[in-house]
Amino acid sequence: MLGASALTACAAGPDYKAPATPSAAAGAFIGAASPAVSVAEPDGDWWRLYNDPVLDELVRDALAANTDIRVAVARLEKARAGLRGARSDRLPQTSLSAQPTYGRASAAQTLPGADRENWTVDAGLDVAYEVDLFGRVKRSIEAAKGDVNAAAGDADAVRVAVVADTARAYVDATSSAERIAVAEQTVALLDKSIRITNARFEVGRSDRLDVIRTTALRDQQAALIPSLVADRDSALLRLATLTGRTPQELPAVVREQKVTPDLKQPIPVGDGRALLARRPDVRAAEQRLAADTARIGVATADLYPRITLGGSIGTTAIGGGDILGGGPFRWLLGPLINWAFPNQEANRARIAAAKADASASLATFDGTVLRALEETETALSVYAHALERRDTLKAAREAADRAARISLARQREGRIDFLTVLDAQRTLAAAESELATAERAVAFAQVDLFKALAGGWTSASPVTASRSGPAL
Repeated sequence: MLGASALTACAAGPDYKAPATPSAAAGAFIGAASPAVSVAEPDGDWWRLYNDPVLDELVRDALAANTDIRVAVARLEKARAGLRGARSDRLPQTSLSAQPTYGRASAAQTLPGADRENWTVDAGLDVAYEVDLFGRVKRSIEAAKGDVNAAAGDADAVRVAVVADTARAYVDATSSAERIAVAEQTVALLDKSIRITNARFEVGRSDRLDVIRTTALRDQQAALIPSLVADRDSALLRLATLTGRTPQELPAVVREQKVTPDLKQPIPVGDGRALLARRPDVRAAEQRLAADTARIGVATADLYPRITLGGSIGTTAIGGGDILGGGPFRWLLGPLINWAFPNQEANRARIAAAKADASASLATFDGTVLRALEETETALSVYAHALERRDTLKAAREAADRAARISLARQREGRIDFLTVLDAQRTLAAAESELATAERAVAFAQVDLFKALAGGWTSASPVTASRSGPAL
């Protein structure tokens, strides 16, 4: 018995060792030098940094009802069921049978005076237990655990993506509303300019061409509004789908939001070591490597004999009587040895295939690590430059506004012609539009950075694949 236990502890195949990551990956990010970020670790649900209750509710609803998350959770449950199945191989396998039949025997098979028609009852219990001498069952369980952990990482990655997509759609909707407001304000200012120019034309102080030019500029700005409205509607429809709603069910409070969320504090980004520990796609890739490493052991164990201890007890009774008596009772015990020997080429081919799968999983893990670092550094760079562009456009917009006001004042005094005024108004309209677009780009860059960092969202309460209606 002790010998069998000792052999059971020796599992075939390699033991899993976590792969090494580049030493440079553990340090600070290149883009962490920007004043817009801090080296503090991300903590808490990142979307709450915006202090926007509507966004908070949308994210909560998305985590509870998004269909992609429900699919990922179902796949995780499937992997857990596979683990339970693998663990069941540690237990004796039992089967219980009972077969009552009624029939008529031939006269040649029946003793004189005995009934030719009768009931026959056959019942039995079979038990089989695999002695895991070479660790096949143990490695199968390790592989199933890796599959479960990989599926859990996939589910977390889907949650990260869904939260980011929800925040991005919300930002898209609110920024489109802001751009619509800017365009409408520009049109209103140009309407006022048209009225002034018309009045000047009626008293002979302006040319008819000035009115036409101002009207053309006004119409150009008004033509931008329908496309902005379409962008906003598209973002709202995405929000409905992300939160598990039909378009008609999206609450009115979401449609009324016109202020783009913006952070007033540096974004905590941490360092590379914490990033790789936090990224669910990295965790999933490592666990797939662990599972494929364990499957090498499963394939290797098939090179050796598989020993199963079996037993059976049963009884056969005629006429339904004396089922448990000593006469009809039977039993047997014995081992069953299966061994594909000497031709083991098929087993060795499966080992080679398992090793190739493990090599591919290692390459996938290395690639996932590099992509995680690339995405984060890219997001940091995009965010820093988006902020720089927005600040420059703010200054340009302020200068264009001053130039437009000065040109109007000088036109009233007769010191400049109308073309100069029109050019100043056109410059102001373009600056307003570009600034609104830059504000949108900054908000998108923030969300993309949080997505690359994988946030601190895992502190949220557990999410189930519920289809209950959202509370917002």
